[in-house]
Amino acid sequence: MKLIIQIPCLNEAETLPATLQSLPRQIDGIDNIETLVIDDGSSDSTSDVARAHGVNHVIRLTKRKGLAVAFHTGLDACLKRDADIIVNTDADGQYKGEDIPRLVRPIVEGRADIVIGNRDIEKVQQFSFLKKRLQRIGTWVVRQLSGSEVGDATTGFRAYNREAALRLNIISEYTYTLESIIQAEHKLLAVENITVATNFVKRPSRLFKSIPEYIHRSVVTLIRVYSMFNPFRLFMSVGITFLLIGFLIGCRFLFYYLSGGGEGKVQSLILMAVLLITGFQVTIVGILSDLISANRRLIEDTLLRMKKVEIDIKSKQN
Repeated sequence: MKLIIQIPCLNEAETLPATLQSLPRQIDGIDNIETLVIDDGSSDSTSDVARAHGVNHVIRLTKRKGLAVAFHTGLDACLKRDADIIVNTDADGQYKGEDIPRLVRPIVEGRADIVIGNRDIEKVQQFSFLKKRLQRIGTWVVRQLSGSEVGDATTGFRAYNREAALRLNIISEYTYTLESIIQAEHKLLAVENITVATNFVKRPSRLFKSIPEYIHRSVVTLIRVYSMFNPFRLFMSVGITFLLIGFLIGCRFLFYYLSGGGEGKVQSLILMAVLLITGFQVTIVGILSDLISANRRLIEDTLLRMKKVEIDIKSKQN
C-alpha cells in the first residue's frame, strides 16, 4: 500500500524543512511513503527547498491559483503516481507528523474513505476568541448542511483513500475544506473523525486578509456547494416560504375586504401578488435546478470513469 503526503505551499521556504522533518518514515500497514509538494506560485525558494530536503515530487504552479486549486492539483498528481492513500497537511507545521499514523489507520483497516483530523479549537493558541467562535459556528453550519459529525470543518489535516480522491471534484477556488465535507456526505463516502493536537504557528493565515473576508467567502462557498447538491430542497424551501407568506397576507386582505375595510389595504393585495409570483418562480427554478443536478451526477460518473481509465493507462506506461 502506497501513501503520498501532499503539502500545498505558498512561500513556505522557511517553515517547510521542519514540517518535512516531522513526517513519519514508516507506518504499519503502509509499504511505501512518499511526499509531494504543490508550490502555488511562491515568490521565494519553496520548490528548491523542497527538492533539497528530499521531497519525491514537486509541482510548481506558475501563478498563484489558491488553496483549493493547489489541493485538487495535488490529489490528481498523487492518483497518477499510484497513491492508495493521500494525506494532506499544511506546510506551516501546525499539524504534527506523529499523528499521521492515527490519521490513516481507519483507511488502512477499511473502515473509512476519508479521515478528518479535528483540532481542539479552544486549545489552538494562534486563534483569537472571535476566530474560535466563528470556527464553532461555521462547523455547526457545515454539520447541518452535510449531516456529518465533523468537529472542525476548516482543518486541512485529512486522509483520503483512492476512491474518495477520485470522486471529489473541488469547484471552489477559495478553499476545499468546507466543500469536500459536504461533497463526501452527499456522495456517501465513509467519513471518520479523530482529534489531533497542533503546534503553535506565529504567522497569520495566508488564506484570507481579514475576518469579514473570511466570513464572506465561507458563506458564499457554503451556499454555492449546498445549492449544487440540494437545489430542490433549497429552492423549494424558499419558494414555499414566499408562497405561504403571500397566502397569509392574502387571507388578511380578504378578511378586511369582507369586513368592509378592504379599500385601505390595497398595499397588502400588491404585496401578496408579488410574493405569490416570486414564490411560484423560485419553485420552478427549484424543479429546473433538480433536473440540472441529475445531469451533473451523470457527468460526474462519466468523469470518474475517465479518471480511472487515464490513471490505469498512466500506470501501465510507467
